[in-house]
Amino acid sequence: MAKTPVETAAPPRTSGPAGLVALGTAIAVLVAAGLTVLSGARPLTALGLPDPGVLTTAGLPAVRAVAEVGMVLTIGALLLAAFLVPPQRSGYLDVAGYRALRTATWTGVVWLVAAVLLVPLNVADALGRPVSDVLDVGLLVDVVPQLAASTAWAWTAVIALLVVVGCRSVLTWGWSTVLFGLSVVGPLPVTLTGHSAAGGSHDLATDSLVLHVLAAALWVGGLVAVIALAAGRGPDRGVALSTAVPRFSQLALVCWIVLAGTGIVNALTRIAPGALFTSYYGGLLLAKAGALLALGALGALHRRRTVGPASRGEPRALLRLGGVEILLMLATIGLAVALGRTAAPDDGSGAPSRAEALIGYDLNGPPTLERLLFDWRFDLIFGTAAIVLAVVYLLGVCKLRARGDAWPLGRTLAWLSGCAAMLVATSSGIGRYGPAMFSVHMGEHMILSMLVPILLVLGGPVTLALRTLPTGGRTGPPGPREWLLVGVHSPLSRWLTHPLVALPLFVGSYYALYFSGIFPAALPEHGAHVLMNLHFLLVGALFFWPIIGIDPSPRRLPPVARLAVVFASVPFHAFFGVALMSSATVIGGDFYRALALPWVPDLLQDQRLGGGLAWASGELPLLLVVIALLIQWSRHDERSARRDDRRAEHDGDADLRAYNAMLHRLATETRPSVAESDILESSPGHTDRGGDAAGEMSEARSEPDDGSVSAGQRADRASSEPPEPAR
Repeated sequence: MAKTPVETAAPPRTSGPAGLVALGTAIAVLVAAGLTVLSGARPLTALGLPDPGVLTTAGLPAVRAVAEVGMVLTIGALLLAAFLVPPQRSGYLDVAGYRALRTATWTGVVWLVAAVLLVPLNVADALGRPVSDVLDVGLLVDVVPQLAASTAWAWTAVIALLVVVGCRSVLTWGWSTVLFGLSVVGPLPVTLTGHSAAGGSHDLATDSLVLHVLAAALWVGGLVAVIALAAGRGPDRGVALSTAVPRFSQLALVCWIVLAGTGIVNALTRIAPGALFTSYYGGLLLAKAGALLALGALGALHRRRTVGPASRGEPRALLRLGGVEILLMLATIGLAVALGRTAAPDDGSGAPSRAEALIGYDLNGPPTLERLLFDWRFDLIFGTAAIVLAVVYLLGVCKLRARGDAWPLGRTLAWLSGCAAMLVATSSGIGRYGPAMFSVHMGEHMILSMLVPILLVLGGPVTLALRTLPTGGRTGPPGPREWLLVGVHSPLSRWLTHPLVALPLFVGSYYALYFSGIFPAALPEHGAHVLMNLHFLLVGALFFWPIIGIDPSPRRLPPVARLAVVFASVPFHAFFGVALMSSATVIGGDFYRALALPWVPDLLQDQRLGGGLAWASGELPLLLVVIALLIQWSRHDERSARRDDRRAEHDGDADLRAYNAMLHRLATETRPSVAESDILESSPGHTDRGGDAAGEMSEARSEPDDGSVSAGQRADRASSEPPEPAR
């Protein structure tokens, strides 16, 4: 008897995460507005400002919560399109990437609208007036440039607008990575102008907050994007999940570690440990820490129970647990907004000193050699980057050696020396005194732009990465190795490494920064110092990479051209130092006079010392470049000679025989006829050069190959006297 087939029930259709995100956003708005209203009178009273009204007091954190949610959702969607799901072989986005790009369009619109609304709301909050009183175009035009918060949100709105327009305009994977990079820049204007950017230790507070916000945006936005992918339908979902879920799981762990570490650092700069349990601000901090611990526990459950099944196309557990995690994450965003609107308790230390207010910390005295070497203040961004780069490089070298491959010791030493130089320049006494003294600042920038890039490019990091990173193969999705290759050989890389672009960027940056109003305007801002350091590192790497870099370059220059580019930069660099030494105007004088360091009585003399350092310290790295270039040139010639010898041994000197045959053919074709020979022989001063050349060629062809002379030397000897046409 035939059995009736049992019909398997279709899995229940899972609704998209739009409703979940809407609910989480509502929770974030209520948490941000409610907690701010509860503490709203405290910061206003402390600052002596009038109350702008309930609409501004509650509306500003509510709209900011919406802006933060829109921002993280946009970043997460672009992260998915650019790096979590594979594109098509043609370079266009696949279905999952295209959907993520369209999602980023709508979330970007939310981000844009909220950022625009926050401009007048911050004006009303700063002036202590109802928002209806500041909705005047003339007033906003006059006031917004004077308020850091309103200006920051205006720039954020511009970035959000560019992201929205880009999402509506592109379909290729390459441009999706550009949009992702642009979206990551979006949080920076507001982050660099918040409470952490003022007061004591604002350097550590700002650096930690930047890393904190970026990690949160990648984690929260990435999770929402992955949940949206899992909740979708279509034949491509299983393939996309098999790539997206494992990649995001690794990223989420890194983000949680960064969030925990930077959160602790930022909290220690804002509040004394004893005030955690006795102040409203401390209570909010503890609540946020508890939420982070809960999210970490949920993440651990994900790695144990949901990552494996979701990677195999079974996302039910991921959807259930991920929904709870998303709600908690968005509620934590509201908590963070309220925390940013709450004033930290007074620690009783009194008003900060001038040095603390301007650079974030006090200095212990003049910059002696001992203080420059041992008076350290760790730089959270560049110090951490130096350590991470060194560790990752060593892991790559160990991976090569574990499988039996060799890696030159000189490259490892060069890379580690470059990382050490970056750490010393930014975290030792050099980095500590750099923001306060022009001379030390110039020494720091010389190290970052001249010495560190030279050592790093000699380490060959791209070559090491290409040899250690797994390849996606012809059928697998592209991964970090393929991304690296695309970046190295992209049109942008070719343009940036062109000598006519890299050279002006390298030498012109000094003139543009110091002989314009940029440097004086950037001095009071710690974020500007971070951008300056990053800029000099990047332009130095772009300049030295195609000249002495070990790695494959998108634009390979011949050795003579490399030397020419190096020597072309020398006079511009020397003239920059001379111009600083001969200048009669103190650059950034208002800032340095406000700082009023007692051991710098003559600011102009300190500037001249900085110019001397720029002139003198720049010559030694350039000399190292010339030496390294000459060594590479010599080794290249040796490798070419050995390659020619091996080829000659393999094919029996085919090139040499072909060359001798060509000479013989030329001699035969140009030999005169018998009648012409008689006439020529009767001419005075006639010499039978053709016969001599033929005899010499015959000797060259009959010369035995004893292996003691290279193919290039034998060719030179055989052709030392080329035949001369008969006259």
